[in-house]
Amino acid sequence: MTATSAALTPPADAVAPVRHADAPAPGEPLGSHYAHCFGCGGGQPHGLHLDARAGEGVTVTAEFTVTADHQGAPGLAHGGVLATALDETLGSLSWLLRVIAVTGRLETDFVRPVPVGTVLHLDAEVTAVHGRKIYSTATGRIGGPDGPVAVRADALFIEVKVDHFIDNGRPEEIRAAMSDPDQVRRARAFEVNP
Repeated sequence: MTATSAALTPPADAVAPVRHADAPAPGEPLGSHYAHCFGCGGGQPHGLHLDARAGEGVTVTAEFTVTADHQGAPGLAHGGVLATALDETLGSLSWLLRVIAVTGRLETDFVRPVPVGTVLHLDAEVTAVHGRKIYSTATGRIGGPDGPVAVRADALFIEVKVDHFIDNGRPEEIRAAMSDPDQVRRARAFEVNP
């Protein structure tokens, strides 16, 4: 990044992140937290369908293929879609900490164009934790996991309780998620930043 704002710089007394004992194992797919999530849900026909996996420590890798539905300029991914892919990947880090968190701040650098048809390879990691604040960083590469950086971001996530979603979401979606008889799906709907 060229310049990160002070809000994204962990304070001196921040601590190193600790992977939760019940976190998914390295290499394990994280799956969708909610079928209708634009970032990871299979129920969004024009969504990103981001495929994220747990990494070592408190890291995540992910991929998504830029389709014609994701373009801004002709033949190129829309910057907002790329920022969404970074945000979704960063939000997936919550699976490893086993907390519910939402994006507080996201600063993105767009380094090079990402053509339609490109697979964007994303890596994210938590760098520090300070109370409810979770500091993290991510990169998106084209041409493979070691290819040139196309986008990158620094982020601040804030740990919240499930009431954040219940109190602020549309009642019909909240009721549907809360009434799902599958306890795992019901809990996962609120586990990561939607």
